[in-house]
Amino acid sequence: MQRAALFRGGDAQMAAGDLGELLVPYMPTIRVPKSGDRVFKTECAFSYDSPDSEGGLYVCMNTFLGFGREHIERHYRKTGQCVYLHLKRHLRQKVPGASGGALPKRRNAKLFLDLEISSDLNSDDFEYEDEAKLVIFPDHYEISLPNIEELPALVTIACDALLSAKSPYRKQEPDSWEEELQASKHAKTLVQLDNGVRIPPSGWKCSRCDLRENLWLNLSDGSVLCGKWFFDGSGGNGHAVEHYRDTGYPLAVKLGTITPDGADVYSFDEEEPVLDPHIAKHLAHFGIDMLQMQVTDNGLRDNDIKPRVSEWEVIQEAGVKLKPMYGPGYTGMKNLGNSCYLNAVMQAIFSIPEFQRAYVGNLPRIFDYSPLDPTQDFNTQMAKLGHGLLSGQYSKPPMKSELIEQVMKEEHKPQHNGISPRMFKAFISKGHPEFSSNRQQDAQEFFLHLINLVERNPVGSENPSDVFRFLVEERTQCCQSRKVRYTDRVDYIMQLPVAMEAATNKDELIAYELKRREAEAARRPLPELVRAKIPFSACLQAFSEPSNVEDFWSSALQAKSAGVKTSRFASFPEYLVVQIKKFTFGLDWIPKKLDVSIDMPDFLDITHLRARGLQPGEEELPDIAPPIVIPDDTKALDIDESSVMQLAEMGFPLEACRKAVYYTGNLGAEVAFNWIIAHMEEPDFAEPLVIPAFGEVASSGAAALGAVGLDNQPPEEMVAIIISMGFQRNVAIQALKATNNNLERALEWIFSHPDPEEESDPALDTMDMENNANANILAETGSEGPRIKDGPGRYELFGFISHMGTSTMSGHYVCHLRKEGRWVIYNDLRVCASERPPKDLGYIYFYHRIPS
Repeated sequence: MQRAALFRGGDAQMAAGDLGELLVPYMPTIRVPKSGDRVFKTECAFSYDSPDSEGGLYVCMNTFLGFGREHIERHYRKTGQCVYLHLKRHLRQKVPGASGGALPKRRNAKLFLDLEISSDLNSDDFEYEDEAKLVIFPDHYEISLPNIEELPALVTIACDALLSAKSPYRKQEPDSWEEELQASKHAKTLVQLDNGVRIPPSGWKCSRCDLRENLWLNLSDGSVLCGKWFFDGSGGNGHAVEHYRDTGYPLAVKLGTITPDGADVYSFDEEEPVLDPHIAKHLAHFGIDMLQMQVTDNGLRDNDIKPRVSEWEVIQEAGVKLKPMYGPGYTGMKNLGNSCYLNAVMQAIFSIPEFQRAYVGNLPRIFDYSPLDPTQDFNTQMAKLGHGLLSGQYSKPPMKSELIEQVMKEEHKPQHNGISPRMFKAFISKGHPEFSSNRQQDAQEFFLHLINLVERNPVGSENPSDVFRFLVEERTQCCQSRKVRYTDRVDYIMQLPVAMEAATNKDELIAYELKRREAEAARRPLPELVRAKIPFSACLQAFSEPSNVEDFWSSALQAKSAGVKTSRFASFPEYLVVQIKKFTFGLDWIPKKLDVSIDMPDFLDITHLRARGLQPGEEELPDIAPPIVIPDDTKALDIDESSVMQLAEMGFPLEACRKAVYYTGNLGAEVAFNWIIAHMEEPDFAEPLVIPAFGEVASSGAAALGAVGLDNQPPEEMVAIIISMGFQRNVAIQALKATNNNLERALEWIFSHPDPEEESDPALDTMDMENNANANILAETGSEGPRIKDGPGRYELFGFISHMGTSTMSGHYVCHLRKEGRWVIYNDLRVCASERPPKDLGYIYFYHRIPS
């Protein structure tokens, strides 16, 4: 932006010398934004105030953070920063001409703020006018920026650079991800081995580590391997990258992203996501024919058939005049481009009192103790979002036309309708390969991602995610010896299978399918859709039925055998989240959604699913681990080279990286990184790794596994991992000590020792309290193991999230919540009283416990 275009005209408030002298003490604090700086000139860090708001927006000239009028004093007190750029957009009535028409404004009519313009107002009668001025705290002295000739050059340059800076969310704009992709240089000449590999439509796992998520299919040899580890705790062990280094096969496609319109392809050689124009051919080589779907005679693909539209109409309650809702708790959220999954989940989350209290109830404390950059703090952004949804400040009814005319005579005070969660989405999805994109995502996966972040960022004496946590008792039985083993695991969602075989309208379904095919062949309009009607009781029965255990090793037989597993609730959560498993793959590899109607109950009683533990007459499987195969060359220990390379790419010595991965038991790059930080000052930090022979004592390894401080103290990073799963700190330390710092065995130890002994070492207690700021909070709970809120298994439905479309990677999400005795539909920005809540078509259901 040219300075003359922005700063023109205006009267100086002070003489040039006076302005210069006034700004001299603050010149060291005024910075010019550089290319890597993020400038927040459209949104407050603590609220959804913007230049459109009544008080405008104050942008710090040092940190480039934006603050509304309510929060600017907090930033000034915390940082001492005095100079801010105040931005304000006015909406004024045009000056009428002699003939009764409107004359254009002559002064400062240029819009220089990157803000959306409301389409609700008549542009013939009103116009926008942007204003910028410097404000100096604490005296609130204002300097109008038209004083360009009097301002020091540095200040003028800094203001210009700030106003012309690009949005910090530029990478999150809709469709930007897709636009950046380029065709891979390997796509046209890719060599595919004729090795007879055929990929099944489901049941994939990494061929090296048995991981079943974040899997990639190498398009040259058909290997299925796990992807990289990501810093949010998701991902894999990097075996796909390791395979590329071994073979040089450059392209891989992510399993689960393949649709008739394409797939996510990554080039290891080019080190970026790419387009593969020949993806259909490359997938067909391994028996995947989903990109060459047959086109029906009426010109529509199988998953575009028109009856599917009725699902959109029913779930969104189209065709029914819905009454808009305004006020606290009825605030909509803008769709940022396939972000409806986030909107739906967050509306449900902040309808729960425990989350309201944790974040909105603690809002002053969270804001006062937020870091210097609150845009990068989870609790601050959660509190901001919760306040935006619950305060009613951004959900006000539109003004009547006659009232608008009266108000516009001087200046229009805009009415906010909904919030735009750009800052929240940018932070919560940072570093995540899926949520950071603008593609549609699975609401269930995002819910678990959010709970993971809540667990890692404690906000007070109670963790609000405790209300979802429950224990599952898994009973595994050896089919040959009939002996059993009982184990517990933590979960947050009850996943219900769809019992298609139990449909109560099978005859109607068969008749509909015949009519549909006849209509397609004759090019006639398709018949009205008939959905399978599935009894909820059948889905609940399918959940409780035994399932086969793959690769079961029986400790009673000391060999592999057939085994079955059943699951029961060892505890019932305060809030029960139920997911209907509607998404699956057909035998032809075509992903499909089971378009079913399930009579979900308003009141749910699952008391009969309570775990009972070891029963009289049952004999437990011996506590014997599978045999360990010791390699002939004990020095050839399997070290996760992908983790080693991730650390080496950060600049650490290669041998130090190998030691870090070895001494942390191949638990991943994050744990190894923490080991490196703790041992960087040791004299042998970069010396080659020496692995002791089998049976020898690894003194250096034992020392390495101990944390800095007391002898035999488990690694702090392992302790943190167990605490993040919901266990107390002293339990984590005791379990790690009992298992020689083996994380997997430590978790098994915790579940097999429900009443661990108390630590008696006062020095250790003191160190624990110092190392964990929340140790006193955890100690107050008074219970060992994961924090569980057990109670009766009777629930009442209060919300559900519905999905429209054929895949979790496309379509739209809508949330229905029961508030103040009636159902309300949250459809992005649109919040209305629901007339026909489609409770039978939901995807995720939210129940709360009925007090006994």
